[in-house]
Amino acid sequence: MPIDTARYAKDYPSLQFLAHEAGILELVMSNKGRLNAATESMHRDLAQVWRGIDMDDAVRVVLVRGEGSNFSSGGDFDMIDRMIEDEATLIRVWKEASDLVYNLINCSKPVVSAIRGSAVGAGLAIALLADVSVAAENARILDGHTKLGVAAGDHAVIIWPLLCGLAKARYHLLTNKPLSGSEAERIGLVALAVPDAEVLDTAFGIARILESGSATAMRWTKHALNNWLRLAGPSFDTSLALEFLGFRLADVREGLKAAREKRRPDFEPVKPP
Repeated sequence: MPIDTARYAKDYPSLQFLAHEAGILELVMSNKGRLNAATESMHRDLAQVWRGIDMDDAVRVVLVRGEGSNFSSGGDFDMIDRMIEDEATLIRVWKEASDLVYNLINCSKPVVSAIRGSAVGAGLAIALLADVSVAAENARILDGHTKLGVAAGDHAVIIWPLLCGLAKARYHLLTNKPLSGSEAERIGLVALAVPDAEVLDTAFGIARILESGSATAMRWTKHALNNWLRLAGPSFDTSLALEFLGFRLADVREGLKAAREKRRPDFEPVKPP
């Protein structure tokens, strides 16, 4: 049964889809000139596409990547502006952020991520929640939330402590010190780090291995393993709520302004009660 990429393009128009042999679906995030940052429409599609993939019998494995030499720089600044200014946008994006994580965790099909260049924020959520993550040795991995002035939400609390331990998770999420792909592999945050030129070939090789195995064995193993993530669901829900609370405070305005001006943010000290 061939994969109907035209239907995916119609249902999730901000994303690109390519069908490969034996049921491998390639999902591509593209936002040219913006390091594949997630616009409002892309954020919505990234939250919902995993349900469509889960129900599609033609798809056996997904490979997700960014167009060109970067994975994704996270949420688009224009979307963040609207979240700060408009309550309805904030509420909608909060629900999408939750759906993105849980829908990817609950998608029965194995997912392989091919991480090149920058992987930040919402894009990093997909990169690290994939079942097998392949990073370029020189990739730049950064959560980015506390630098923006909001709590580390999205995916971080549900999976970083499990992958790399609480000490490393605390260090990188609190300081926002970026990791290379090589360092991410060393601490267990990604499965493999390879030279940049080998990322796609390596990821496709893994996708073919997963595709050639027993579909039920792959899907049920994934389901059982992801119970570790489901156990962390309450902690994730809390982190996401605290992140979005931060979008109503002054620090995020300064963080976003500093990011646009490419300077260090100057956050105000917390005022005593």
